[in-house]
Amino acid sequence: MELNIAFVQDPEYVMCPTTSWVSRVLLPIFTLGFLFVIINLPKEDFIMNLSRLESLVGEENINKIKRIKVLILGIGGVGGYTVESLTRSGVENITLVDGDTIKPSNINRQIIATSKNNNKYKTKEWKKRIKRINPKAIVNIINTHITEDNMEVLFSDKYDYIIDCCDTSKVKIKLVKECDRKNIKLISSMGMANRMDASKVVLSTLDKTDTDPLAKKIRHELGTKNKELMKNVTVVYSTEKSINNTMLGSTAYVPAVAGLLITNYIINDIINKN
Repeated sequence: MELNIAFVQDPEYVMCPTTSWVSRVLLPIFTLGFLFVIINLPKEDFIMNLSRLESLVGEENINKIKRIKVLILGIGGVGGYTVESLTRSGVENITLVDGDTIKPSNINRQIIATSKNNNKYKTKEWKKRIKRINPKAIVNIINTHITEDNMEVLFSDKYDYIIDCCDTSKVKIKLVKECDRKNIKLISSMGMANRMDASKVVLSTLDKTDTDPLAKKIRHELGTKNKELMKNVTVVYSTEKSINNTMLGSTAYVPAVAGLLITNYIINDIINKN
């Protein structure tokens, strides 16, 4: 006698087909990568929160700060902290001028320098950083070394403030004259190398500087015929005498304080407190 018995498997014990290693390994990786990209996409509706500053200066002054256009020549130690603090103060239109790349020796004093961006252009790295702080910011870059011969590139647009943090005295001298001729407010940084005492960094005008060899050279080149002009040039300089050194040594904090004082001047000038 034949027994015709049908076996029915319990659904709980039905095994799924074995998946390939591509599905098991690569699919989760692709999924995580996709999620990472989505999470890190810039938020179009992001508004930089300036409520803490607004509580001090008011909405009208916040709008004034947002509207100004600034150009920063030299975005290393002093210039970098100026860029950082202006951006975090709400300035939304910034032009960055520098032809240098980041070097390992920059790490101790330049806020943009890290172990991950060696040999990259400072202008491009700063543009990325600014946009991460405020995606609405308009950031223009002039990725070149400025000389007396190509300085006109700085005046291709109209600026409310030009911040001079370059190291070349001839460029500084010509910039003083050009900004005066074009009626642009100039803030110029003098030497911050070979100083150790950040409390000696002050804001003043070019005619009142002392103890600073760079300022002395600029005053000498401008000559007595430009004494009145020197009274109208705002500078940040150190009253500390430069330390004799075989190289241009620098701390993290002296250039930083100089950069912050420049921003201090600009923000207070905008809100008419100077």
